[in-house]
Amino acid sequence: MTRLALKGLVKDYGDTVAVRDVSLDIAPGEVVCLLGPSGCGKSTTLRIAAGVERQSGGSVLIDGEVVSDAERHEPPEKRSIGLMFQDFALFPHLRVLDNVAFGLNGHSRSERKRIAREYLDRVEMAAHADKYPHELSGGEQQRIALARALAPKPRVMLMDEPFSGLDNRLRDEVRDAALSVLKQEEAAVLLVTHDPEEALRMADRIALMRDGKIEQVGAPYHIYNNPKDRAAAAFFSDLNVIHGSVRSRQTDTPFGLFLTPGLVDDADVEIIVRPQHLRIDLDEGRKPESSARTGVAAPGTVQRARFMGSESLIEVSMDHDGSVLRATVPGVFTPAAGERVWLSLKRESCHLFPCAAQSKVRSPYVHGDSAST
Repeated sequence: MTRLALKGLVKDYGDTVAVRDVSLDIAPGEVVCLLGPSGCGKSTTLRIAAGVERQSGGSVLIDGEVVSDAERHEPPEKRSIGLMFQDFALFPHLRVLDNVAFGLNGHSRSERKRIAREYLDRVEMAAHADKYPHELSGGEQQRIALARALAPKPRVMLMDEPFSGLDNRLRDEVRDAALSVLKQEEAAVLLVTHDPEEALRMADRIALMRDGKIEQVGAPYHIYNNPKDRAAAAFFSDLNVIHGSVRSRQTDTPFGLFLTPGLVDDADVEIIVRPQHLRIDLDEGRKPESSARTGVAAPGTVQRARFMGSESLIEVSMDHDGSVLRATVPGVFTPAAGERVWLSLKRESCHLFPCAAQSKVRSPYVHGDSAST
């Protein structure tokens, strides 16, 4: 069953198109993260779903009923939706209990307070019912905002970067608490975020958005391990990019041959590998043995090594073309600059894409491109 359905949404502002043919279905109890960089159209999509903005084309349905299309446009208060934003939006002059009870129309005063206390208890904030928002920490305020949004029992929960204003320690704690309560409520949840870690942590499915369009939708494991293109892969982590050309349906690299059966000879390709999928061996006078899993090892020289807390990051200048590849190793591993090493890669973790002309321009998704071209 689909709780929230977005069908072919388009939103333009004059000559600027912010949302392009966006379609997405969300089931009751499902958390879908709309993930993408700033300016990609994800917040506009959420505002259209909420009813605070009207689309130029397409429709919004809740439980199969049209709430907005070319002929009809119900306001947010008629859609049975809950809203959460980064700024919490609590009323500073009301106590916590009254903030949560505020939107409970159609109930007696005593019933509103009973429901408000119930939801404060669910977010573990019942002890703070008589406080004012300014007396609470940011994490506590966000829990109150969650309780207030859920108290009317909305069919759909819309969340726009709700945790980005919290520090890292609080963010994980509040996200986990929010996810637990949201799952119990069985509302359809659309969460907008630019943080890939948050999407991986919270989502049942991720919808990756770019330039106003949804480029790829899938479970977190699938979308991380089977990216549509280099830009999609790069949004989740730093990348190493190894360039090559096709010869006889395969591409020769310093790390061995890669099969490329769908590409013609002389086609340029990019082989993508994340830093954690590179293996690094110290050069002790012999080349490590090759294998079907890791292919051929390629030599290089350490440029820099840094301990990052749970892992070490090693930057290596490769002999074959001078490009710099990055490898991460669990724990402490900091070879000296100038030390000789061998790099090999987990072949099953590599991704191979045709090299389009635009791929040589820095993508808005690329956090780090470790290869020199």
